[in-house]
Amino acid sequence: MNVAVLGASRKPDRYSYKAVKLLAEKGHTPFPVHPSLQEVDGIPVCPSLREIGEPIDTITVYLSAANSDKVADDILASGAKRVIFNPGAENPVLASQLAARGIEVVQACTLVMLKTNQF
Repeated sequence: MNVAVLGASRKPDRYSYKAVKLLAEKGHTPFPVHPSLQEVDGIPVCPSLREIGEPIDTITVYLSAANSDKVADDILASGAKRVIFNPGAENPVLASQLAARGIEVVQACTLVMLKTNQF
């Protein structure tokens, strides 16, 4: 499964960094997204969702609502079937827009989902 990680970090203590690593360990293909990073744990980073050259199945969001609002059009146009808003990244307005388009919206921790086989 191709998974975009919005708000990827190269800091090992950040949950978005841990998500990139755990997604890869669990056999998924993570696409870290951050406008100013080059790589996360050896995985190339895309500066935006639009620049991912593969179909995306899931987007996992590690951005505040204010920051996810800035890329809402990209999220809505991504073709992803599911968007996960991690704790602290909740965005009710964007979640409603996604749901209205038939995109599955999940309010959960990607790390917990992966570790409990609910991903």
